[in-house]
Amino acid sequence: MSGSNFVDYVKIFCRSGAGGNGSTHLHRDKLTMKGGPDGGDGGRGGHIVIRANAQLWTLIHLKFSRHVFAGDGGSGSQSRSTGFDGEDKVIEVPLGTVARDAETGEVIFDVTEDGEEKVLVKGGRGGLGNWHFRSSTNQTPRYAQSGGERVERSVILELKVLADVGLVGFPSVGKSTLLSVVSAAKPKIAEYHFTTLVPNLGIVAYRDDRSFIMADIPGIIEGAHEGRGLGLRFLRHIERNSVLLFMVAADSNDIHNEYKILLNELKQFNPELLDKQRLLAITKSDMLDEELMDEIKKDLPDVPSVFISSVAQKGIMELKDMIWKAINE
Repeated sequence: MSGSNFVDYVKIFCRSGAGGNGSTHLHRDKLTMKGGPDGGDGGRGGHIVIRANAQLWTLIHLKFSRHVFAGDGGSGSQSRSTGFDGEDKVIEVPLGTVARDAETGEVIFDVTEDGEEKVLVKGGRGGLGNWHFRSSTNQTPRYAQSGGERVERSVILELKVLADVGLVGFPSVGKSTLLSVVSAAKPKIAEYHFTTLVPNLGIVAYRDDRSFIMADIPGIIEGAHEGRGLGLRFLRHIERNSVLLFMVAADSNDIHNEYKILLNELKQFNPELLDKQRLLAITKSDMLDEELMDEIKKDLPDVPSVFISSVAQKGIMELKDMIWKAINE
């Protein structure tokens, strides 16, 4: 996904359809001069519906279509004929999309399964025809119920990438390189910081034709929860990852301290992230000999860890084994 095509946040204005009015018709024909009420009900107004689509990866299709209006319901008519229902408007979104009320910030719902549908804004109800109001003391009611009014609502749609494992680390630690090695994804790779500006997904092949999804999250720096670097914009994507793979370069001055800084940024953003399964990969370890690795192991965090080198293809299978075990736990 190119940076210009990846959109994970849009605000849209929705308006459901109005319900049709009930009919006040009284039955008349050449054989019946004073027939009773036979006014039909109005049709309901159209809903605004959210549908999850596994083929979508971004919200870019909504970037320039931010006003969504459903159709109005038809009025009832004679012979107790019900009016037509208003046309529903279906908004297709990627899996992992969260809908929020733009005014209150309240989460309305989220969709995580392909084909899942939820009503975002309900259409107005159809009004009842005068046939419903007949009684022994009011045999010819000349009134009916009006249809329900349209409902207007501003909604924020946020995409949180769904993946089995998310890569967490400082810029230029080798996250994109790892993803390009273990999957068919082709993220942009360069030496400068913040090369990765959008999350990248890749399907990682494992033993016996099994696989899992890996997400490369743009680099985090100390103070990201306060808006530094790329700020909070991409931290929300980590919320949907089952396992978090922390990545620290072998040439770091203090691997344990860098891990703590990354962990603290996640804690400041959302304390619930600390409940996720955590793994550690020490990258660029092709420059280390066994003696140095043994020395580094003495001060590693108390989480499953592995030394890897994406360029030299070192420790990659051990990393996959560790990830697969964590996913299944």
